[in-house]
Amino acid sequence: MTTSELGELLTAVIDRIIPRDADPGALELGTDDFVRDRLAEDAGRRAAIEAGLAALPAGFAASDAAARDAALAAVAGEAWFVALSELVAEGFYADPGNGGNRGARSWAMIGYEHGLPEGPDGPTVPRPPLPQRLGTPQTEYDVVIVGAGAAGGIMAAVLAEAGRRVLVLERGSHLDYATGGRRDHLRNQRLSRYGHNTGPDIAGNPRVLVDAHGTERILRPHEPGYHNNAAAVGSGTLVYGAQAWRFLPDDFRMASVYGVPSGSSLTDWPIGYDELAPFYEQAEWEIGVAGQSGDNPHAGHRAKPYPMPPLWQHRTAEVLARGAGALGLRTFVPPLAVNTVPRDGRDACIQCGSCVGFACPSNGKNGTQNTVLPRAFATGRCQLIAHAMVQQVDTDAQGRVTGVTFIDESAGAPTVRSVRAATVVLSAGAIESARLLLLSRSAHHPDGLGNAHGQVGRNLQGHYYAAAWGEFDEDIYDPRGPGVSIATIDYNHGNDGIIGGAMLADDFIMLPAIFWKTSRPVDVPRWGSAAKDFMRHGYRRITAVKGPVHEIPNPDCCVELDRNVRDRFGLPVARLSGVAHAETVRTTQYMNERAVDWLRASGAKRAWTGTPVARLSAEQHQAGTCRMGTDPASSATDMWGGVWGHDNLFVCDASLHPTNGGFNPVLTIMAMAFRNAAHIAREH
Repeated sequence: MTTSELGELLTAVIDRIIPRDADPGALELGTDDFVRDRLAEDAGRRAAIEAGLAALPAGFAASDAAARDAALAAVAGEAWFVALSELVAEGFYADPGNGGNRGARSWAMIGYEHGLPEGPDGPTVPRPPLPQRLGTPQTEYDVVIVGAGAAGGIMAAVLAEAGRRVLVLERGSHLDYATGGRRDHLRNQRLSRYGHNTGPDIAGNPRVLVDAHGTERILRPHEPGYHNNAAAVGSGTLVYGAQAWRFLPDDFRMASVYGVPSGSSLTDWPIGYDELAPFYEQAEWEIGVAGQSGDNPHAGHRAKPYPMPPLWQHRTAEVLARGAGALGLRTFVPPLAVNTVPRDGRDACIQCGSCVGFACPSNGKNGTQNTVLPRAFATGRCQLIAHAMVQQVDTDAQGRVTGVTFIDESAGAPTVRSVRAATVVLSAGAIESARLLLLSRSAHHPDGLGNAHGQVGRNLQGHYYAAAWGEFDEDIYDPRGPGVSIATIDYNHGNDGIIGGAMLADDFIMLPAIFWKTSRPVDVPRWGSAAKDFMRHGYRRITAVKGPVHEIPNPDCCVELDRNVRDRFGLPVARLSGVAHAETVRTTQYMNERAVDWLRASGAKRAWTGTPVARLSAEQHQAGTCRMGTDPASSATDMWGGVWGHDNLFVCDASLHPTNGGFNPVLTIMAMAFRNAAHIAREH
């Protein structure tokens, strides 16, 4: 079949995947150009789709709409047609900048209100770009911190303010709303279909995933299964949804409360809620959290209220509140690290409709990049180098940690540098912190630093998410962000026969492309008039209830070094393997059903959920690989994050978490950073 004939067939099929009716179809909005551009980038997908097109009945392109629909119905389940349908939907429902949604007319069709107070693309005057290097690197520091994220930024501020000379090394860039790129609905931290808006760079930074069937895949940073954390100054706090929960007292003593399931590594934390409570408070006040004080009946003691009033409740909250009342659920506004009033010289939230996954247009979303790191720099004792990839933690002939070696690309050409430090802190995330310890081999430490008992990299966990969707007769869509505005934690503990549970809340405002991919029930086809009707009538009438499940750690979920695959610097990449514990899967199914109950009680005319499958879980909120403990035989670090066997090497990120709570863990990461930084400042 000629190229021209294949092109004609492709156009005819796209025309029926999203047909024209009272509203424009795919061809009218230029979606066919989007599809062709994507196929030109992926030879394998193009070949599969062209083979499927070639097998369509003779005369397909010239037949009428009914005949074409009948022919496509016969192949609707075939992989090539599913892939093409997804492509068409991506182009049609994503932002106009991708080329398939000319004039944002599909958004007008479904009622997605995408504008910001300053216009559809945010502020018209961009902030000046930030430097990639703050200060000329010296050869010796008191403290070197690897990673400028939720924990690393706090470590830098506390230690610099305590008089230490600090160097922060971050492999990502300085980014903000202006420098982080436009609001690309297919290339962001919420949907990274063709790329993402932070780091690491797609080229040269692979990982290896061993799936539940034992199949190995080499993945790029934006691909599912890579388990990416945003690489940037601020890391995930630059683009996160900013839910800022305290863990509950029982979250720190899961093994004592529930026992230890067979095959799990469930354990208690070496500290309890009361010890961390003052540092939760410090994080809430110094980072900035808006919340509803006194309305959480299960929470541990708090000495002070939140520093800012809670975010605004939306139409969805009003609907879900009536269902909660019918079920006897106690609800409140979730705490978010978002300014509800101007604070610390930065604006309040402007309630844009695309918060999570993107940098903030008002700079009112509070991360380490705009709170504690500026404090650290203001001391004159903290330097930061972005585009700095740490190769190893250095040790001397006696095996003592002396500093780090890194590749500095901040000035262009890669330069290998070594710096000495009295103390080294790894805050690179649960996968990369473990990887760096494993990379730092020597004659004294042949299996990597702190790994004498094989505990580094074990117990990798994250969060399964319970989720359900409900469709209502009424329009419940509210364009004012962030969107999360009602939650219950009545199911976090005390569920009969279930270990732990989950917080449940309404979701952030969904981008239309994400709504298409995640919210469609199984009885709605991927193509044709019914699929278009679903988006047209469902987008403003469907809402989700979601929440992170308290996972049960499995010691066989691991970060290792791959023997064959290397990154662009020649370093062995992370090899991820293992499957979540069966109790995690069971708890997720239980919580899915509770989410359905809530939606039905709220008046949903129908509600649906999915079935959780056994898989590795660290895509959301990775944790656990350098867990704290009291015994080196079963943990990688002590109660302060000190790596066993080393008095001047610390880990400070969610790697430390023995369990990861039924909540977004960032406030716990921050509280631990304030606590452990104070310990280092006091003792080192």
